[in-house]
Amino acid sequence: MSTVTKITSEKEADLEIGKDVEALYSDFGKVKAKLLAPVMQHSDEGKNPYTGMPAGLTLYFYDEKMRIQSQLTAGYGISYDASDEMIARNNVVVTNINDEKLETEELIWNQKTEKIHSDKFVKITTRDEIIFGEGFESNQDISNYKIKKIRGTIRLKEKEAL
Repeated sequence: MSTVTKITSEKEADLEIGKDVEALYSDFGKVKAKLLAPVMQHSDEGKNPYTGMPAGLTLYFYDEKMRIQSQLTAGYGISYDASDEMIARNNVVVTNINDEKLETEELIWNQKTEKIHSDKFVKITTRDEIIFGEGFESNQDISNYKIKKIRGTIRLKEKEAL
C-alpha cells in the first residue's frame, strides 16, 4: 500500500523526469532550435513551473533553411514555463559557423526575441582577437554582439581615404 501511496501522491506527480531528451523549439511550425539533455526534469509544483537540465545541455540554433547557425553547451540549465527565457550555467560555450566562440559562466536565452545576454564575465574569441568583458548582449548566433566593460585585443578596420 505504501508503494501505491507514493506513486499517486501529489508531490511525486508534480515532477516528471526524462532521460536523453530531445526537444524542438518552433515558431509557427518552423523549427528554431533543438535542445538535447541527458536528464530533463519538469516541475508543476508551486507558482513558477520550470524545466531543469541538471546534467547539462546542448542547444542548436537554426536558420530558416534548417542549417545550424550556432551551438550552446552548458553544465546546467533551467527554463521557467511562465517566461520565454532559459538560464544556462556552468561552463557555458556558444560557437557559431564563423568559428567565433563565447565563453561565460551564465547566460540567458530569450526564445521569443532570439537574443542571449549576461551580466557575468565573458570571453569572445574570433580569428583575429580575444575580447573580455563584464556582460554582453547578442543575437543567438553571436554574429552581432555588444560587450559591456570591454577589455582585450581589438582590431579596428582602417577607413579608406576619400
